[in-house]
Amino acid sequence: MEEKVLGIASGTETDVRVRRDPRARRLTLRLDARGEPVLTAPPGVGARRLQAFLDTHRDWLAAQIAARPAPVAFVPGAEIPVLGEPRVIRHDGPRGRPAELSGGALLVRGPADAVPRRVGAFLRALARDRLAAAANAHAAALEAPLNAIRLSDPKSRWGSCSSRGVLSFSWRLVFTPSAVLDYVAAHEVAHLHEMNHGPRFWALVERRVPDWKRHRDWLKREGAGLHRYGRTAGRNDGR
Repeated sequence: MEEKVLGIASGTETDVRVRRDPRARRLTLRLDARGEPVLTAPPGVGARRLQAFLDTHRDWLAAQIAARPAPVAFVPGAEIPVLGEPRVIRHDGPRGRPAELSGGALLVRGPADAVPRRVGAFLRALARDRLAAAANAHAAALEAPLNAIRLSDPKSRWGSCSSRGVLSFSWRLVFTPSAVLDYVAAHEVAHLHEMNHGPRFWALVERRVPDWKRHRDWLKREGAGLHRYGRTAGRNDGR
């Protein structure tokens, strides 16, 4: 269960999401993958104690917020990674395809105020195409019962698998190198056979992606930073 309390950092008001976890034994404060503060608390801890904990950690929270990577909006001149390769967003006039890759640029056409939306739409479509191709190839090789693929923008997961054979992926995988995207697709397809992370599951992953550990480590190291793309204060242009 989640709720919101008010924390104070450097004299400004900062929303802190409170997550109730029955397994928690103490209060913990961290920034999630999107750089938003999350306070994990055992059930039954009252609002006064939560606020007192935040007040005690206000300097730490302020330092963490100040150290967050700056958001990168989808505007002309911004550089973003597309399948791991740096691309500069260029507004290229009124006519032609809404958006396309060309050399080291992502060209966007149409009205200038439509650039953020068109970049987001292009990236989501590209993510869907690449993830669908990768997931279908892995499913065919493993004879896995893949029924559908969905995209979303989760806060922490890169992919998930339902018991109905539906795979869900973060569209932000479009920012990762192609090999990392392929690993995540193989990982979720393997769950169609093994809904766990046991030895048989990892054997399936390794059968399709022998160097999967390298790609998993890349996500652990670089993944949090991918949430800054397409964001401005209070807005997500990739939605």
